[in-house]
Amino acid sequence: MSKSPTEIAAENVRGLMGRHQIRQTQIAVLLGISQAAVSKRVRGETPFSVEELTKVAGLFGVPVTDLLDGVAA
Repeated sequence: MSKSPTEIAAENVRGLMGRHQIRQTQIAVLLGISQAAVSKRVRGETPFSVEELTKVAGLFGVPVTDLLDGVAA
């Protein structure tokens, strides 16, 4: 079974969070949302918006496409 774009983005963000030692609370502040809302996004329950993905990519210094790596075009 293939993963959805939401699941792939969540997995990639979680991986970057671990490598960069960034906490959900830091992402929540960046995005202007609650930590609980970030938690739903990084678990793949709620999709990130394009704007949110752009901000998160900037935080990690990676292209947005890195967050969607693995999503079939």
